[in-house]
Amino acid sequence: MKMRFLAVCTALAAVTALTGCGQSGDPAAGAQKVTLWLMKGSASEDFIGKFTASFEQEHPGVDLDVRIQEWTGIGEKVNSVLEGRSKEGADVIEVGNTQVAQYVETGGVEELTLEGLRSWGSKDWLKGLSDPGSVNGAQYGVPWYAANRVVIYHKELFANAGIKSAPKNRAEWIQTTQKLDKPEQQQGIYLAGQNWYVLAGFIWDEGGELAVETSGQWVGSLDEDKALAGMEFYKQLQALGDGPKEADEETPPQSEVFARGQVAQIIATPGQAAEIEAANPALKGKLGFFPIPGKTSDKAGAVFTGGSDLIIPQRTKHRKGAVHVITALVSERWQTELARTMGYVPNKTTLAHLVEGNEGAAAMTVGAAQGRATPKSARWADVEAKNPIKPFMTAVLTGQDPKQAARTASATISTVLSSDR
Repeated sequence: MKMRFLAVCTALAAVTALTGCGQSGDPAAGAQKVTLWLMKGSASEDFIGKFTASFEQEHPGVDLDVRIQEWTGIGEKVNSVLEGRSKEGADVIEVGNTQVAQYVETGGVEELTLEGLRSWGSKDWLKGLSDPGSVNGAQYGVPWYAANRVVIYHKELFANAGIKSAPKNRAEWIQTTQKLDKPEQQQGIYLAGQNWYVLAGFIWDEGGELAVETSGQWVGSLDEDKALAGMEFYKQLQALGDGPKEADEETPPQSEVFARGQVAQIIATPGQAAEIEAANPALKGKLGFFPIPGKTSDKAGAVFTGGSDLIIPQRTKHRKGAVHVITALVSERWQTELARTMGYVPNKTTLAHLVEGNEGAAAMTVGAAQGRATPKSARWADVEAKNPIKPFMTAVLTGQDPKQAARTASATISTVLSSDR
């Protein structure tokens, strides 16, 4: 998932000052090739072509080589570059925002704290992108773009129920969903029992956490009262539809369920609206979007922020050129282009206006202001692979003791996060 941009001549001047202290490995003469790794699907071919041409025009003597990477196996490829084992070089690499910590643990990621403060407007970055890119107070990952879940709703079903506006808080959301839920006719909401990303937002709204770090040690915290309160709200909402209690949102794909026309709401990224319309063209023009409601009307609900950060390997021989590439990618010009062509959330709260004409992206942007990321442990990916959160959710939804189920899940999380690789 991905998004962000900013740049001006003054920023380039600041970057020159920052990188002129012997840190740049640029050759003294001749054309310089700067290699940028982007993930497949992050940007369109048209965007990449325009960006490359513009960058090379504005930086004479620099050849920008954009190489598209597959997500499968990318961790090992990036680590190979960082450790100097790869035959392929890269000067700037797009990585998932929650992957930064594990790459920093590997070693070989350049710190970019000063550039962020002086040139890239880091004070306005979305926290769901910038926080996971920061380790021990130092910034390694530069936010590029974001995406997060919203509520996709069936406008016709809302109108038939006499609902004229989207709910603004949890209480209104429950009332609205109850009105829409008609057994044997339609579902107020389709929420699978193991959609743990959605649960994470509810837990954060309550002030809880999936895991906490104490004295350098990470431990699971699903058994704390605030986390359990988030699960209780999930249970209340999930009951207003027929979502399976023992499966996630892809089993079956929730967009396919919605496309049958008898579901009033799902929680998903706006991009799933296109999948729904492709499966059922009769729904084209009948889908709407609103941010996941928070506990009070003055603030949207917390959401998991997916997206991409940009990193620079310490082994780059073209640090100055790499910084210039990031400066361009996070400039308002190219953040605008990326947001409008790909439907992403820009990397800064101050750029939210860029997507005002796109209903889905606009709803996503409101939620992104309350965005969070998973615990900043280099081993969190191992937790997701094992994923004790899913059986915990199913246990609660099927009537088992929430506290005991949470203790079991928290113990597993603690064990995984404290284990040696």
